[in-house]
Amino acid sequence: MDEAGSSASAGSAPRGGRPARSGVFYKFTQQDLPAWKPAMTPGYVIAIFLIIGIIFVPVGLICLQASNRVAEIVHRYDIDCVPDAYRSNKQAYIKDSSISKKCIQKVKVQYHMKAPIYVYYELDNFYQNHRRYIKSRSDKQLRHGLQYTDSSCSPIERSNGLPVVPCGLIAWSLFNDTYDFTRGSMGLMVDRKNISWRSDREHKYGKDVYPFNFQNGSLIGGGKLDPDIPLSNQEDLIVWMRAAALPQFRKLYGVIEEDIQADETITMHITNNYNTYSFGGKKSLVLTTSTWLGGKNDFLGYAYLITGSSSIFLCILFALIHVKIPRPHGDAAYLSWSRKNGNN
Repeated sequence: MDEAGSSASAGSAPRGGRPARSGVFYKFTQQDLPAWKPAMTPGYVIAIFLIIGIIFVPVGLICLQASNRVAEIVHRYDIDCVPDAYRSNKQAYIKDSSISKKCIQKVKVQYHMKAPIYVYYELDNFYQNHRRYIKSRSDKQLRHGLQYTDSSCSPIERSNGLPVVPCGLIAWSLFNDTYDFTRGSMGLMVDRKNISWRSDREHKYGKDVYPFNFQNGSLIGGGKLDPDIPLSNQEDLIVWMRAAALPQFRKLYGVIEEDIQADETITMHITNNYNTYSFGGKKSLVLTTSTWLGGKNDFLGYAYLITGSSSIFLCILFALIHVKIPRPHGDAAYLSWSRKNGNN
């Protein structure tokens, strides 16, 4: 009996299976435990806004300073790389395999760019987050190969009666523009290795899974894959398969491990293969450095600054109101029924 009594008082279930009403578990489920919440007096409110402002404003300035130290070049090339004769019919140009897609563009570097320099391609008006698009893939197939074929890859599931590896719309629309760079008469080497997440290479893409029957249909969606290289080493595919959340996004193409001096001219040799003209998309090439905060991102700094400045403004406003029009905390005279009785 003592053991049963002690267990019941500790909140365990008695013989009937129901918890004791005096137990901690019962009090927790019935929201009967002691509670405390701060009384938001004017002093507390003013102090909270002041602390937020004191913290957020310096953080915003530091973030903006870090962002301003990033040297970045953004060069849109999808229009300039179309021959003049095809400017009015860009789709005819991009679909005609007999027309060379080679394009040379030159940019002048305004600021010193310290290695590593990251090379990105940027797409605009491309909705990788569309539900049908983002669901058209098979993670099991990417990891284990042909033994997994399911309807989740529709409509790019089979081609010429044979399964496709990798299947799905995302893989089928693989980006396939290429870039090379020269500085004067010297080439700039772009390192294409380790541009994807290591966790993706090791755990999401099979080391013994190879492309099969890929882009062999009558309608070609994007780039082709080397059938002799396993998916775990197809880093362009791995980067592309990590779908973007917004219609304007950047994906890493490679890294330049050489400094570029200010006022130097970089020649970009572009192969303009990818069709963004059919849906009004834009293509840009991005060269950028990075800081401890990452790439160029003014939004984060401005967000901290605006929030901190607003908090300081509210702090001053509430302080003036508290001084000019003080109100006793918890005064029952301000209750609605008390005001009605006073008016009567």
